[in-house]
Amino acid sequence: MILECNNLCKTISKKEILKDISFNVDSGDLLGFIGPNGAGKTTTIKLILGLQSITSGTVKINGFDVQKDFEKAIQKVGTIVENPDLYMYMTGYQNLKLISRMYKGINEERIQEVIKLVNLENRINDKVSKYSLGMRQRLGIAQAILHKPNLLILDEPTNGLDPEGIKQLRILLTELAQKENMAILISSHNLSELESFCNKIVIIQNGKILESSNIEDMKHKKVDGKLSYSIEVDSCKDIEKILENVDKKDDTNFIIKATKDEIPDIINKLVSANYKIYKVCEDQTTLEDAFLEKTGGNIIE
Repeated sequence: MILECNNLCKTISKKEILKDISFNVDSGDLLGFIGPNGAGKTTTIKLILGLQSITSGTVKINGFDVQKDFEKAIQKVGTIVENPDLYMYMTGYQNLKLISRMYKGINEERIQEVIKLVNLENRINDKVSKYSLGMRQRLGIAQAILHKPNLLILDEPTNGLDPEGIKQLRILLTELAQKENMAILISSHNLSELESFCNKIVIIQNGKILESSNIEDMKHKKVDGKLSYSIEVDSCKDIEKILENVDKKDDTNFIIKATKDEIPDIINKLVSANYKIYKVCEDQTTLEDAFLEKTGGNIIE
């Protein structure tokens, strides 16, 4: 496991900011970390990075405790908190060259490899002042991954980006998780974007985790290996006598938990009981719907 947060608590002036925060991120994971403003997202990130003291609990990165062995723990971490720090009067290449001197063993080959990864080959010798916001964000990520970290932490990386910039960032992060085998934690307000490429999700509110799951399980409403199916019939009258664990939505629609292999048997039972079947479909949800359900309607501002 690359990142392990276990029972993290943070108290400031007797006020409990974080309460027993626990989650893991492993190689190849893209974890979306979401919650309303003031939920504790940025505080959690600061504890992970050692920027604030931990009241209780532990953070381990690559097996090293951030509190007990900070230098080794943080050695293979790359991060951008909101906007990357860039020298606008220098070229993109000069910015990368400057950062490379802060680490041991970063040669020209690695610099060129990173430039190609973030797709800046054609503009790397231009001054950063001429870059679009999306290009600056990609250059910032290039800086963050120069030293080959296996954990990348991004706080609001899509802020201010246009749709094209967001798309390019999504492609880049997916490639980093796959090609560089990184564990990536992304705190963002952009729920639809996170849904499109993250494989794990953590929802936090009032300093507590409300949901921590694989995003596919969350979208497909999988519980104990069973999916949620919505079925429309001519009438739901006496449907409970035919099927177990039925949740009626209205007079003609109901929801049932089942595996995919159980659906043909359910249909046969309905047909045998002379029900007319108009529709059978998996009852999926969006990340936004799940977020609103878990937070009681709290929107992300």
